[in-house]
Amino acid sequence: MNNLNPALKNSTCIGGAPAPVGGTPAPVGGRPTPVGGQAVLEGVMMRSVGRVSTAVRLPSGEITVNGWSYVSFTRRLGVLGWPVIRGCVTFLEMTVIGVRTLNWSADVAMRADDSSKAKPSSSGNSWALALSTMVALIAGVGLFFFTPLAVSQWLGVAKDATAFNLVAGAVRVTLFVGYMWALSLSKEFQRVFEYHGAEHKTIAAFEADAPLTPDSCATFTRFHPRCGTSFILIVAVLAIFVFAISDTLYATITGDAPSLLKRFALHVSLLPVVSGVAYEALRLSTRTVTHPVTRALIQPGLWLQRITTREPNPAQLEVAIAALQDALARGDRPSQAVSA
Repeated sequence: MNNLNPALKNSTCIGGAPAPVGGTPAPVGGRPTPVGGQAVLEGVMMRSVGRVSTAVRLPSGEITVNGWSYVSFTRRLGVLGWPVIRGCVTFLEMTVIGVRTLNWSADVAMRADDSSKAKPSSSGNSWALALSTMVALIAGVGLFFFTPLAVSQWLGVAKDATAFNLVAGAVRVTLFVGYMWALSLSKEFQRVFEYHGAEHKTIAAFEADAPLTPDSCATFTRFHPRCGTSFILIVAVLAIFVFAISDTLYATITGDAPSLLKRFALHVSLLPVVSGVAYEALRLSTRTVTHPVTRALIQPGLWLQRITTREPNPAQLEVAIAALQDALARGDRPSQAVSA
């Protein structure tokens, strides 16, 4: 059964108010408490059904944890919990919490650097990394949506909706994989990917009801079928079919294929629908993960995680464990740092 480190049981909350929650928690293997998470700067965010917690390693060696109670809007309002709609809502929650936790981890690292300048810190460039990440995300919207459309238009397949979106989809997936690979070459992002691996291993240990210790978590795989990386890949593939249908309907109604800018606007507006369907596909794959067909379909996402995750060290696993243990707690408690 899972061990709760007594030193971490009462850890939580440093600054900040409750915010919409990211992550895509979903039941696995019948566990009563589904969890999800993501890597942040020098740390990990974990989300349970009723709580979100982010743990960050300080230059002093302490682990500081920011936690708050939160229930997804998909559970608060019945209609938002309907299939596909819940995927759209979850996608928005993921985005908001991802930005907020990343900014919080960068702020903690910056304040820690200011108060301990005499100590060299592996997170000395954390603030610059957070800014570069935000810029990269914004630029990514244009890169992954407009560029594939422009390439397809340039190749002269605009009048054939299926061919157009097959080409655009292939370009989009190629750009995404190349983008992740380029990020993996950065030493700063390599550490983020190590924490990503720590997050996966810790969740895998929890789902297997194994002890939540660094030694125990280290024995589990860093590849997880419910990873956000896999979710994005599913979105990219589903977009080919959804956009082909939308372009065909547009041409049928108007009598002509949409222009480049109209396609861009139409496809971006349909992104919530695509993300909603992708979310349902991810949930289905979780329930049927042992089926040969499902295993074959999720394999590309697991392969991609060879780029977006790295093997974590014991100290990074301690951070992930601290975040998960706090996420499994109940209620709001005063903030504190935890020695580790």
